[in-house]
Amino acid sequence: MKKTIVLYFKGASKDQPIVYRLSRDFNLTFNILKAKISPDEDGLMVLELTGDEKDYNAGIEYLKGCDIVIEPIERDVSRIEEKCLHCGMCTTMCPTYALDVNRETMEIIFDASKCIGCGACVKICPPRAMVINL
Repeated sequence: MKKTIVLYFKGASKDQPIVYRLSRDFNLTFNILKAKISPDEDGLMVLELTGDEKDYNAGIEYLKGCDIVIEPIERDVSRIEEKCLHCGMCTTMCPTYALDVNRETMEIIFDASKCIGCGACVKICPPRAMVINL
């Protein structure tokens, strides 16, 4: 199984080797899609986890015990083609480069397979062409 989750860190949970433990102790393969963790602020990490369901569930229980807030991403983003102005605003916010500019045509290309469903493009899109599908 493969799932994408968002982890929110506070206080001491930022100092723990959680990704290492998920890999070593719970046999999970990880892909860090985005991370913002600093000593003076709350932290955030978008993490793709792959492994057996039993190991995944055990890893999630471990994270909960570390006082980390976990939010699964079980949504996807799509684009309403008729509304898109190809202004490029969405490309500035996309952490996985699912939105990119075709330099020859200057059109915005949306690769849904790279999208993690974070919704950053939805918030910034002036004509509201990007939408979250729950």
